[in-house]
Amino acid sequence: MRDLFRRAGIDTPELDARLLAEIAFGMDRLELVNREREIAEPEALAKLQGFATRRLRGEPVVRIIGEKEFWGLSFTLNEATLVPRPETEMLVRRGLEILEGRSHKRILDLGSGTGCIPIAILRASPSATAVAVDLSSEAIVAAQWNAERHDVAKRFDARHGSWFDPLQVGESFDLITSNPPYIERAAIDSLPPEVKDHDPRLALDGGRDGLDAYRIIVGEAFHWLKPGGALVVEIGSMQGAAVRSMFLKAGFAEIVLEKDLAGLDRVVVGHHL
Repeated sequence: MRDLFRRAGIDTPELDARLLAEIAFGMDRLELVNREREIAEPEALAKLQGFATRRLRGEPVVRIIGEKEFWGLSFTLNEATLVPRPETEMLVRRGLEILEGRSHKRILDLGSGTGCIPIAILRASPSATAVAVDLSSEAIVAAQWNAERHDVAKRFDARHGSWFDPLQVGESFDLITSNPPYIERAAIDSLPPEVKDHDPRLALDGGRDGLDAYRIIVGEAFHWLKPGGALVVEIGSMQGAAVRSMFLKAGFAEIVLEKDLAGLDRVVVGHHL
């Protein structure tokens, strides 16, 4: 399978082949090596062949496996969720800094997908509670499962709906986070096949200029934040100036534009003073 992947031009043929074999045979790396001369079970071979076919068609390994590590935790994926990315851990890190020293911490995560951002924060902050909102009911199922998996379900409230719509009058939060859709609609079809063909369009499409979600989130978040609370959003690498301007117009203070490890604009933070 490794050689097949290499001939197909897959970037990491050895790694992909090993990861898929581990899942198909139900063994870790060492066990695979130690038992490589044994006759494989037909069911496991058929499963591996199915995985190989999917990978050769461009499906990412993490989608085939059905889970991805984020903040040291494994998150279950489904067709309605984005694959959590390392850059998004910046929201968790910044969120924990903002919440430090507060009691009865309450978090709102918008467009939550797998629930990776609020669940990671809840795991690191035992006194916190979170509301996670997503427009996809399938994503809500994944988020609820991940909350159960990581023992935070009692502090995790997943709600189906659009942005702030599922909230009730009087609710308020210390922290609002979001990694919303921010790809320009016309650019989606030019994305790599592993993204455009396998990531949910709903989680990619940011409208004509990629900024539709920010207009809603930044425009309304101020009203749902407690005094001293903060909004933290992930952005596209060319959207820093535009989103920062939205924060200013919405009344946020102490606005910070943060870059990722590649030196690209990635996160905007604003405070409700």
